[in-house]
Amino acid sequence: MADALLGPAEIRELAARLGVAPTKKLGQNFLHDPNTIRRIVAAAGLEPGDVALEVGPGLGSLTLGLVGAVRHVHAVEIDPRLAEALPGTVPDEHLTVHNADALHVRAADFDPAPTMLVANLPYNVAVPVVLHLLAELPSLRGGLVMVQKEVADRLVAGPGSKVYGVPSVKLAWYAEARAAGKVPPAVFWPVPNVDSGLVAFTKRTPPGDVDRSEVFAVVDAAFAQRRKTLRAALAGWAGGPDRAEKLLVAAGISPQARGEALTVEQFAAIAAAAKVSPPGGKLSPTGSQQEEVDS
Repeated sequence: MADALLGPAEIRELAARLGVAPTKKLGQNFLHDPNTIRRIVAAAGLEPGDVALEVGPGLGSLTLGLVGAVRHVHAVEIDPRLAEALPGTVPDEHLTVHNADALHVRAADFDPAPTMLVANLPYNVAVPVVLHLLAELPSLRGGLVMVQKEVADRLVAGPGSKVYGVPSVKLAWYAEARAAGKVPPAVFWPVPNVDSGLVAFTKRTPPGDVDRSEVFAVVDAAFAQRRKTLRAALAGWAGGPDRAEKLLVAAGISPQARGEALTVEQFAAIAAAAKVSPPGGKLSPTGSQQEEVDS
């Protein structure tokens, strides 16, 4: 890890020199506490051969902590002024700065391929960024991100929790996630009016033999109407409540259950049942299709 980490005075002086003021539009809250930087780098579980991907490096606080801890760092910064200034703050040959929107980057943009995502994410796009990067970068083996505490709670929530929802299930499709601690507002400039949370995750093999898009369509439908039973909530997606019930039974799930009670594996089972039963077909409890016959 770099020895010279940025403190509050250095952050403000650097921002003034660059003529940079944090903007709410870009979700900019600059981290300025060296101890928090060390804590994030240590908690990320990095190995010397890793290639770290940092989104929203800002003025370079976390970037300075990452260089030296890994083989290479890719820093994706949407603000052109900050992207241009970052190599001056972090003069390291193993740093590549990308002036880009993290929601639009692709695997081909990175050489060497990233293996770990370690970032203080802009709060306004944190969940879409994480899901996009996991979808686009198969080389990632895991990571640790700092997000708004409320979002962190949702990302790591399990079935039955009051905050379990779409982000929880979609992250679980890609990885096993866990809470890795809380970060107070005082370590940022400007000081946000919320606590932050660290979320660590480890990539895993997605459940079932079904496409991600098919599973996510079921998830979106199930949580669009949280208080309804799955028989009702999935009616629009399935082509009617009766077919939704058939698919649920075939997947081994009660039609009276609600989406917030299901694991990602169960959502995958519903999507798999739909694959073998096109609208108009009958389903056996094992999920095999039977042709409709006249009674």
